[in-house]
Amino acid sequence: MTTTYEDAKQQLLDAMLTHVPFDGWSETSFRAAIEECGMDDVLVRAICPRGAVDLALTFHARGDAVMADRLKTEDLGDIKFRDRIAAAVRFRLQAVPDKELVRRGMTMFSLPSHAADGARAVWQTCDLIWDTLGDTSDDVNWYTKRATLSGVYSSTLLFWLGDDSPGNQKTWEFLDRRIDNVMQFEKLKRQVRDNPLFRPFLAVPNWLAGQVKAPAKTHGTLPGFLTPRK
Repeated sequence: MTTTYEDAKQQLLDAMLTHVPFDGWSETSFRAAIEECGMDDVLVRAICPRGAVDLALTFHARGDAVMADRLKTEDLGDIKFRDRIAAAVRFRLQAVPDKELVRRGMTMFSLPSHAADGARAVWQTCDLIWDTLGDTSDDVNWYTKRATLSGVYSSTLLFWLGDDSPGNQKTWEFLDRRIDNVMQFEKLKRQVRDNPLFRPFLAVPNWLAGQVKAPAKTHGTLPGFLTPRK
C-alpha cells in the first residue's frame, strides 16, 4: 500500500504525542518520533520542513477536524444559535486528548518566531466553526464574527487549561458568560445602529463597511494574510 505524505505526517504526529508532555513540541520530541517511525531524514524534512512546529499545527488541525465532524453529526437544530456556538467551542476543547499537549503548544506559540502561526491556527478554528454552522456573510461581518469568536475561544481555552472541576463544568459556565457578554454587546450595537439620532454619524462608517468583502474561500486566514475577492 502506498503511503502518502499526509499518512506519514500523521504517523509522525502519533509517535511525537507520547513525547510532547515531557519534552514539549521540540526538536528532541521530533527526533524521537522520527526514530520510532524509522523514516528517512530527507523524507521527514520534505514532509515537515519546520519540524515540530509543523506537527504542532497538524495536531491543531486534527482537533479542528474532530470538532467539525461532531458539529455535522450532532443534532443542534432545536437550540439557539448562541448555544450552537458554545457547543462548537466545547466540542473543540473536548477533541483534545491531553491538556498538556495544548499547554506545551501554547508555550511554543508564545515565542515571537511562532506567534503568527498560533494566532492563525486560532483564527482558522473560528473560521471553521462559522463555516460549519452555515455562516454566509461576505462583508465586514465575516471579519467581526471571527475576530469576536477568536477572543471568546482564546479566553475559554486559557480558563480550561487551569480548570480541574468535574467534567470541566466551570469552563462551560465561563464560556456561557463570555458568549452572553458578546450577545449584550451585539444588542447594544443594534440599538445604536437603529437609533435615528446616530444615523447621520454612522453613514460613512456603514458605507465603508459595505465595501469590505470576505476573502475568497480556500481556508481560514488571518487579516494580513488574505486573498482579495475578485
